[in-house]
Amino acid sequence: MKTLNAIKIAGKEVLPLVEGGKGISVSNGESSGAWSACGGIGTFSAVNADAYDKDGNLIPIVYHGKTRRERHHELIDFAVKGGIDQAKIARDMAPNGMLNMNVLWEMGAVEPILYGILEKTKGIVNGVTCGAGMPYKVAQIASEYKIHYYPIVSSARAFKALWKRSYHKFSEWLGGVVYEDPWRAGGHNGISRAEDPNKPEDPYHRVRLIREVMNEAGLNHVPIIMAGGVWHLKDWEDWVDNKELGPIAFQFGTRPLLTKESPISDAWKQKLFTLKEGDVYLNRFSPTGFYSSAVRNDFLKDLQSRSERQVAFATEIVGEHTKAFPFGPRKRLIYLAPKDYNHATEWMMQGYTEAMKTPDSTLVFVTPKESSQILKDQRDCMGCLSACLFSNWAQNEAGTTGRKADPRSFCIQKSLMDIAHDGDINQNLMFAGHTAYKFSQDPFYQNGFIPTVKQLMDRIKIGL
Repeated sequence: MKTLNAIKIAGKEVLPLVEGGKGISVSNGESSGAWSACGGIGTFSAVNADAYDKDGNLIPIVYHGKTRRERHHELIDFAVKGGIDQAKIARDMAPNGMLNMNVLWEMGAVEPILYGILEKTKGIVNGVTCGAGMPYKVAQIASEYKIHYYPIVSSARAFKALWKRSYHKFSEWLGGVVYEDPWRAGGHNGISRAEDPNKPEDPYHRVRLIREVMNEAGLNHVPIIMAGGVWHLKDWEDWVDNKELGPIAFQFGTRPLLTKESPISDAWKQKLFTLKEGDVYLNRFSPTGFYSSAVRNDFLKDLQSRSERQVAFATEIVGEHTKAFPFGPRKRLIYLAPKDYNHATEWMMQGYTEAMKTPDSTLVFVTPKESSQILKDQRDCMGCLSACLFSNWAQNEAGTTGRKADPRSFCIQKSLMDIAHDGDINQNLMFAGHTAYKFSQDPFYQNGFIPTVKQLMDRIKIGL
């Protein structure tokens, strides 16, 4: 392939290789510091990052607040300390490297967490990458600390809206624009209502449209970072030195999961060797409301089955809703369609005896144990999102979305924290990009080989 040369990003010559920021506690100081030390852009996740005490021991995250708002403030304190600790670890490993932090715009208290970390990491953090929503204010925050910002977008339309609303005021601090392919990337995906989740579109065309918008704004020199579906650079050779696309860098999110420095558990790493094409599942179960891509394990299968055990109901006889159904502890009558009544009766005979209301006037049927766990997780909410479908928490004065909590979703904070700290890989959310099956096909990983970050980057640089 063509020689991979350094390019100028945010005024600094670096390899056009970016580590994708993966929370929670998955892209950490050690993994990002190693990547940065090799000449690329390291990215640690500041989404509820791990924090350590003065002796270097992991501080367990235990919430003591009696209310969601009290726990929310505890979450902020944990997140700020964790972000600072991970930034310092990464910088110690790469004193002269380029280091970014990653946050989600839809995470709870993103602004105070950003300010809290950046205030204590001046001269350590070079930039902020931010997606999962419309991160219009990240430009202003980055400019206040004289660091660069890297919005994550999935369409030219999204970048154009961000540019018009905010970014044009802070153009000198725009380090790059990350195009995250909404059909191929891991984690949360930016598929819009106008796009078909089952019909992936050509990334070249979508990136070219972003470049056209950027050129119109005088951003010809600002690189676009291609993220999602990137494995071998030889497959992207026609993107390098392409006048139509302009300066291009490539982001790797999935491949850095399987390195010596990656903090994920050994069980998680071994699972990656077993994946087949199609094992990563694009789904709508996330409490953010976004699509997300994760390994189709027992956890996702249970969520899928739960939603399939679902019927519509009415509070009075109307239309086809004519069959009385006793609901709840008081056995108040609601009404189902005859065919749904038969389904409900069958599910209850199978042990799914607890019917739980959703915000969409439907019932889902779960076991008593599942119902108890769902209700506990909803009560234990600590406000990790700006708005949560599962618990109905919202970052507003009322502290609620105004809708019923949705039992079809789950506590994403609890699951991601658990799997990142040696939890059961089959009973938790396991984010991964759609190319993860290549771990089992790529000869580089033959016989279960797990490279160091340097070995991985040396391989990537030659196109493999």
